[in-house]
Amino acid sequence: MTGSSLLSVRDLSLAVAHNGNQVVKNVSFDVGAGEIVGIVGESGSGKTLATRAIIGLIPPAVRHAGGTISYRGRDVLSMKDRDLRQLRGGEIGVVFQEPMTSLNPSMTIGRQLEEGLILHTKKSADERRAAILDMLKRVGLREPERALAAYPHEFSGGMRQRIMLASVMLLKPALLIADEPTTALDAVVQRDVMELMVELTKAEGTAVLLISHDLPMVARYTNRFVVMEKGVIVEQGTTEDILSAPEHPYTRKLLSSLPFRAAPRKLDMSRTPMVSARNIVVEYPGRKGLFRKQAPKRALHGVSVDIHVGEVVALVGGSGSGKTTLGRTIAGLVQQTEGEILFQGRERSADWRDYRLNCQMVFQDPYSSLDPRMTIQALVEEALRLVPDLDGAAKRKRALETLEEVGLGGDFSSRYPHELSGGQRQRVAIARAIARRPKFLIADEPVSALDVTVRAQVLELFSDLQKRYGFSCLFISHDLGVVEQVADRVIVMQDGRIVEQGDRDRIFDQPQEAYTRKLLSAIPALDLNQTGGVTLKWRLEA
Repeated sequence: MTGSSLLSVRDLSLAVAHNGNQVVKNVSFDVGAGEIVGIVGESGSGKTLATRAIIGLIPPAVRHAGGTISYRGRDVLSMKDRDLRQLRGGEIGVVFQEPMTSLNPSMTIGRQLEEGLILHTKKSADERRAAILDMLKRVGLREPERALAAYPHEFSGGMRQRIMLASVMLLKPALLIADEPTTALDAVVQRDVMELMVELTKAEGTAVLLISHDLPMVARYTNRFVVMEKGVIVEQGTTEDILSAPEHPYTRKLLSSLPFRAAPRKLDMSRTPMVSARNIVVEYPGRKGLFRKQAPKRALHGVSVDIHVGEVVALVGGSGSGKTTLGRTIAGLVQQTEGEILFQGRERSADWRDYRLNCQMVFQDPYSSLDPRMTIQALVEEALRLVPDLDGAAKRKRALETLEEVGLGGDFSSRYPHELSGGQRQRVAIARAIARRPKFLIADEPVSALDVTVRAQVLELFSDLQKRYGFSCLFISHDLGVVEQVADRVIVMQDGRIVEQGDRDRIFDQPQEAYTRKLLSAIPALDLNQTGGVTLKWRLEA
């Protein structure tokens, strides 16, 4: 630990109030002044709950069941509400996972940033404005003056997270708690935000407590980290020691669940492609203003893609690159302005019904794509409704067989979506997609919302099913680590155009375009070692 002890948590236990079940058990760790410490673990491990207790923000249904929290020698748990309010923001800042829920949608950015300064400082209005403008420049907003009068919805996710970081760092806290600060961001924006956070905290001498299930990110930016499982710390130590030689089986499980490159497959590329998109242009009409109409926005600029029989083609790029628009256009959910889409060499409109039955989609968020009123079996059976050669009994049998294939046999068939975990819901979404035995599947960010171990299970399941049924797949993702594991070929998109494409190994090992190199530099290259740990290197860095 570097410097003097700033925060000390000793034997902290938290329990559910109505039944006494402990959800955090005897947790102990320290954060030194200026140090960056990580807390890693899957959803439900208790990492967020333990850190929220530091600033007195545990839910009403949870109570303190033991242990102490000391900040600069002061007992946080015995503080009065007034002292806690001074502590929050003034000395301990918090950056939450989703900035859109942390920023008030009805207040301008300038007014929201000014709130903390009014509460915790004695600066004049002019001094507050100058400090806000300076901080907005430091976090990379090009037009800070204009941003003061703007609202949160006018910014991208990455920019909103920068604004959230600015609001916290304006008060120069001694400790910053960053709770999954980059989960919803693509790899390049994620790295930019993290580099910015580290730069700002180093400049101010701020210590950071980084909470995440993203092990590579924690490995890159922390001095030490703590591993939690089911409310208990199972391992802690220096980042280098844990990565190279993890001692606890759970830590080794987390590390082995990180995506690694699979061996390349040999595919017959001489046959007619399963799906071809030719010179696809998509334009969205401009909004009508009071005096004039805005010009239409072009989302895709003449994009052409071939997906061969049995091939997994990954479509990658940052947010706003057009990859999801292209996927939805190929699926028939968005109408192209120009261009044509061929299915097995014929215009898809020649037999639209056959195309729709053979083209299935797995969406990013399974909870919003599954009807909460239907059982799991009924949801899978619904996908078979238009199959002409299956009667009711055959559909039930196929649905149950498919659920068994995705690891949801037994009593899962009678459950409802809310009774399943995120990973199990995604398995249901995959079961719905493959129950029809389609020839072509579009997977749009299918694992981005999942924990590392659940993600590994779903990716392994996806690969097994793809080998078994041989469907062609368009795999849309901003996570190049996942793409490296599943793809045969990679297409890189930026601003609605294809900037580079080729075999996966060629793209990852010898990228030609600057944008591809930028994407790859944001993710690590991993090698398992003999002790169950990993050697982590950042690509394209000396």
